[in-house]
Amino acid sequence: MKEGAVIKPNLSHHERDCIDRALYYSLWEQAPVTLTLFNPYTERIAKGVVLDVDRHLRRIKLRWSEEDWDWIDLGEILTAST
Repeated sequence: MKEGAVIKPNLSHHERDCIDRALYYSLWEQAPVTLTLFNPYTERIAKGVVLDVDRHLRRIKLRWSEEDWDWIDLGEILTAST
């Protein structure tokens, strides 16, 4: 591991439940959500509205503008708030 890198924390069951609730609230209410995503070198923040949850591939489709969206791996999400 390179110098300055951090190890990805293990999230508790409670923390995972809080993330799930925020994601599904964003999906059903079309409410904005703010995600903190794991990166070993810097904090990554993603803000947008959840358009889809793909449980099979463990990812969400997050739209951050009218024309821009991306798939985000559920394993990258450390926190989620609406």
